[in-house]
Amino acid sequence: MKAMAQRTWNPADPLELLELPTPEPKKGEVRVKVQAIGVNPVDWKMRSSGPLRLAARLVGPKPPVVVGVDFAGVVEAVGAEVTRAAPGDRVVGGTNFSRGQRGSYADTVLVREDQLCRVPDTVDIAVAAALPVGAVTAWMAVVDLGRIRDAQPADRRVLVLGASGGVGQLAVQISKMEGAFVAGVCSTKNAEIVAGLGADVVIDYNHGDALAQAKAHAPFHVVIDCVGSYSGAGCRALLASRGRHIMVAGDKPSAAAQVLVPPFKSKAILGRPTGARLEPLVAAVAAGELHVSIAQKLPLTSAEEAHSLSQTSRMTGKLILEP
Repeated sequence: MKAMAQRTWNPADPLELLELPTPEPKKGEVRVKVQAIGVNPVDWKMRSSGPLRLAARLVGPKPPVVVGVDFAGVVEAVGAEVTRAAPGDRVVGGTNFSRGQRGSYADTVLVREDQLCRVPDTVDIAVAAALPVGAVTAWMAVVDLGRIRDAQPADRRVLVLGASGGVGQLAVQISKMEGAFVAGVCSTKNAEIVAGLGADVVIDYNHGDALAQAKAHAPFHVVIDCVGSYSGAGCRALLASRGRHIMVAGDKPSAAAQVLVPPFKSKAILGRPTGARLEPLVAAVAAGELHVSIAQKLPLTSAEEAHSLSQTSRMTGKLILEP
């Protein structure tokens, strides 16, 4: 198998196209021929510093280091006792370094069957590959941690900070799927995009403090910070009595600190894709209820370029790598 990998954990090491042994699936495992890979900030953060890199070094496989989580493709082989996947199935999933798995920047991945979700023929494989980290994070922010379903329908109000980004766009749409009133914050140039996703109100941060503008539409049951730079106290001030402030950039020290601040309404999140979490999202895409914007497709060998683009934080759609 071929993979874009670092030879060591040295942050200065570039991603190189390496030939690695093709793994054979053991009991409960599935080998997937990868056709598309979604790029996420977690991919380059794992190469640089912080808790993600430390965790990967401690519990992940030994170098060469293959980063990446999102993938979609076709099942190539299955191990014993696999019942939910068969060769030829179109699938989407996410790798998991805590299970000792290599990342998804490769033409082949080996995962357990509970990490996979089948992809209908009507869903583009690149769109499927864009779902695992971004869409699962958005779903968890709105439904699992945000507990939007705990609110009465008339009280379902969501504020999405960074609504034009990869997770923000999906959070807006999932909130609307849950019947919520949605206020989305973005720049002037992306206002039309956010409105097109269904946001009831678009708040332009170029016109003044976004949280101050959002106050006119409060209280919110969920405030989702997809940027990671907004004041925790300012976000909590906009919440209803049982509301939640969700920080998507949950790997930042500032996010961890906010979780410990009374009244403990702030929650940090790092989305972990599983087959079960992906199923309703893939179904929503197939039904035309959830739309994913693909910003650009690049060959797998352009992974360094993809990381540079992702680090600008100016992408309004998903970057996809193709082996």
